[in-house]
Amino acid sequence: MTSNLTLIFNKGTKRSQHNFIPEMDIDRADLAEIIPSSFQREDFPLPDIPEVEIVRHYTELSRKNYGIDSGIYPLGSCTMKYNPKINEVITRLPAFSQIHPLQEGNQGALELIHQLSEMLIEITGMDGFTFQPAAGAHGELTGILIMKKYFENKNLKKNKILIPDSAHGTNPSSAKMAGFSIIEVRSNNAGEIPLDHIEFAMQQGDVAGIMLTNPNTLGIFDRQIKDITNIIHKYGGLCYYDGANLNPMLGICRPGDMGFDIIHLNFHKTFSTPHGGGGPGSGPVGVIKELVSYLPEPSIIATEQGFVCREKTNNSIGRIKCFWGNFGVIVRAYAYILALGAEGLKRVGQIAVLNANYLRVLLKEKYHLPYDRICQHEFVLSDRGIENNITTEDIAKRILDYGLYAPTIYFPLIVKGAMMIEPTETESKISLDNFVEVMNKIYNETKTNPELLKNAPFNTPVKRLDAALAARKPILHD
Repeated sequence: MTSNLTLIFNKGTKRSQHNFIPEMDIDRADLAEIIPSSFQREDFPLPDIPEVEIVRHYTELSRKNYGIDSGIYPLGSCTMKYNPKINEVITRLPAFSQIHPLQEGNQGALELIHQLSEMLIEITGMDGFTFQPAAGAHGELTGILIMKKYFENKNLKKNKILIPDSAHGTNPSSAKMAGFSIIEVRSNNAGEIPLDHIEFAMQQGDVAGIMLTNPNTLGIFDRQIKDITNIIHKYGGLCYYDGANLNPMLGICRPGDMGFDIIHLNFHKTFSTPHGGGGPGSGPVGVIKELVSYLPEPSIIATEQGFVCREKTNNSIGRIKCFWGNFGVIVRAYAYILALGAEGLKRVGQIAVLNANYLRVLLKEKYHLPYDRICQHEFVLSDRGIENNITTEDIAKRILDYGLYAPTIYFPLIVKGAMMIEPTETESKISLDNFVEVMNKIYNETKTNPELLKNAPFNTPVKRLDAALAARKPILHD
């Protein structure tokens, strides 16, 4: 009897020593309608390589990538948290991954979104949430559009926004996209906002409010935050909270209690969802009671008959994304919050602050610390005082040779030669000590072997690029 394997070979599979290449299931006469003849090839020579060698090749390539599962990822401003694998398992359950918003029987999914909204209300001190925004910057735009419509409904011409110089770069971009002009507020020597500057700006009468992050991008908690929000409110303005740095505040301090009216959250920065790669994200927006009717629609409400969608309220800014946002990301955040609970979330904030201050105290022995005070989740060093014309970029490139990822560099802009470091709560003391050891070795190299830093990295697949040439004459094709 002829085996099935023999039949497969004889029926139309090209066989070589190691590779089995299936023949096309399309007639060549029909191929021209799909692929132009100029792109067709008669022969497609492939190397005759065992499968195990191919697997090894691509496995080796994957090891050249660095991610949060590889080691410490101390990017300041962009919290790179560990992504619990249980979240991935839960999100892939058919009841979550194989549903469609328009099918019947989605009560469980709607209940999940509603429950998560209630959790975030408790965490932030807001009164209502939308999950439509697909990312943090999208959430910023949503919040600022709410602010804009709020003043339009009151027939007030408020066309300016106050933004500190320590803000995230997306803040002025989002405000500009919504049609506002930007007034930059310069930080004082303590890294905080001068109250008299806020007062003077609000007295002009055309300022809608303020966008700020607390703690800010210097990792500093503004101790005058209640005074700031009180001044804004005194002149009829609204306070927008950029929730990118909420991670260290979990269970400790709520934006609503600080006096904020609108907030966006970054699920990837605070609630453990994946970050980067251009994939789906979530930037939910929360508001105080007075602004709930301005949230995007549809919104989910609980009734005696179950969870239903509400649309067509007069104040809503309208839909800003299809349905209720990126549901898979929402499920991950929900699982993370349930797993930790209230005490667990508070512990996250505490350990994030502890880890950052541990690094701050050890590293300031050799590196310049522009704002020498207790930080929250992150802190900023600089290349000031480094000998032999060694720059922040040189230090960052050298870090790669030690198998670690470099911190954020040259941001925030108010610190020249900035190195912005955030370890998050998920790094152990061993991991932190190893990072300090590497940073100290590099500091010693700046004195004993500066050329080493000037030409680093040496151990990466791609060596140092000419940044100026890459920016002015990029190669966009093979």
